[in-house]
Parts: sequence; structure tokens; C-alpha cells
Amino acid sequence: MTTAPPAPGLRALVDGATRVLAEAGVGSPRVDATALAAHALGLDRLDLVLAPPVPDGFAERYAVLVDRRRRREPLQHIVGSTTFRWLTLHVEPGVFVPRPETEVVAQVAVDEAARLVATGAAPVVVDLCCGAGGLGLAVATEVPGSRVAAVDASPAAVALTRRNATDAGADVRVELGDVRDPALLADLAGTVDVIVSNPPYIPPDAEPVDPEVRDHDPDLALYGGGADGLDVPRAVVAAALRLLRPGGLLVMEHAEVQDAAARDVAHATGGFVDVSSRPDLTGRPRMLVARRGVAGGAADVPTGTSGTVLDGQPDVGDSPS
Repeated sequence: MTTAPPAPGLRALVDGATRVLAEAGVGSPRVDATALAAHALGLDRLDLVLAPPVPDGFAERYAVLVDRRRRREPLQHIVGSTTFRWLTLHVEPGVFVPRPETEVVAQVAVDEAARLVATGAAPVVVDLCCGAGGLGLAVATEVPGSRVAAVDASPAAVALTRRNATDAGADVRVELGDVRDPALLADLAGTVDVIVSNPPYIPPDAEPVDPEVRDHDPDLALYGGGADGLDVPRAVVAAALRLLRPGGLLVMEHAEVQDAAARDVAHATGGFVDVSSRPDLTGRPRMLVARRGVAGGAADVPTGTSGTVLDGQPDVGDSPS
């Protein structure tokens, strides 16, 4: 009588999946294979040193997930979430997947909001082109006392940001709106302390190489418009000029080859000072940082705002000192 060979253990299955994903060109095959195994087991994470026994039906479920990833469907779409700083965000097809490099952009906004809170102010922060809401929610959850609004032109992104805000326990104003609309957030004009944004900025002739981006992220969140991809970023800068108070800070992500052009956009308005490019985690210039000036060109950096409306009630808290 022939005895069937024992079913492979979890480690062997993950090892096999790693090889499959590596052959398919996935950039982090071991990490992804382990994450897919954890998802199939209903776990937040998986430690293979303490791997549980393989339950009935696992190998079949796992094979389906691995095949989806082999065909370069984004890992975040398969498992339904991603991490962004201290947050776990829901991710859905049709909405831009937050990237780790954007966490550095969030840090600049968090630091500015925290500085203002330390003075006794309640800073108003606006996340333009919010996508899944990572930037605005990072500020809202990491800087208690800040008041955050998030805007996107995509109804799917607005719905997802609201869902992520609810799950994070963050009281955030989320609105559908086009950053090119001069009436966008009109009630906040001249009162915002921080504008943070990761807008679409890819030029029309620079199609992303990675299938996960090219085939799955929405064009609305990728291509910035115009020959240089900077039409939407220009609209973000124009909105910041209108919304920021004197001394307010603009923080905007862009492509590494757009650093000089982005600075030129800010300088051309005549309304920003201390215009600079900041590096991402790999040292590439990936964000524009600029402070709203005042008439005459000198920077005026008051500690907070007063009289603004985020939740339908006027703020009568701390005034600038």
C-alpha cells in the first residue's frame, strides 16, 4: 500500500511562493509571500519561526493569492490594506495606493502642526488630493489639537478617506472637490496653517514601469496634466496661495526631476518665501516646501489662526501671539 507524502508545511509553502514571485519580477518576493500567507490565515502578521500548522484548504487558498500577486496585482489590493506611518489604511482598487516615501512628506506637516500646537494654537491643516487619506490622517492622529480637512476629485477616494478616518477615530472634514476650483474651501481662505499634498505629477509621456502602478493606480491620481505633468501641482500651489495664512506652510510631493520646476512655480506666484526642495528617504529631491509670505515679501510666521471654520462652528480659541 502506497502512503501519500505528507503535505508541505507552512514554511515550505512560503518558500515556494517566494520563488514564484521572484521569477515574476516582484520586488520583495519573500515579504509579499509571507504577507499573503498571513492574510490567508487571517493573521495581521506571520512569524515563520513560530508558524502554526497548515489548516485544511490553506494551500489552495494561498495558491490563488500567490497567483494574483504573480500577475502583478498590488499586494495592498489583495490584502485590502497598507500601513502608512502608524496607521493601517484600507486600500481599494480605483484609489491611489499610499507609498512609503510619502511618509517623509507627512513628517514635515506633522512637525509643523506639532510646533503650532506647542504654542497653544489649534492648527488648521488641509490635505489636497488626499487619495486614501494618509497625509491628513497622519496629522490628525499624531497631532492632537490639529483640525484637518481632506479633499479629492475622486468620489471613490473621498469615500475611502472617510472610511479610514472613521476607523482611525479621527474627526476629519472630507470633501469632494477639484483643486483647480478657485472656490474650493472658500470658508478657509487665508486661515490655513499647513497645506500638504501628494498630487498627480507624472508627465503624459512617462508611463510608469511597474505593472502595479501602470495597470492598477487610477490615471486621475498619476498624471498631472500638461507637457511637464505639473498642471495639477501648479493648481495646488495656487490653492495654497489662496488658503494659507501669512507664515503658513506648503508641503508638496513631486518627481525628483521636477524639483527646480516646482520651486519656479512657487517663486513665480510672488507669494512664497523660504522656497526649498527636501529629500526623500533615498536622498532624492522629492518635495517642495515653501512658506506663505506677506505683502512686501518678508515672512511673517504667527503661531496660529483664529476665526476659522472646519466643522461648522467658528473657532474662538487661541489667537496668534
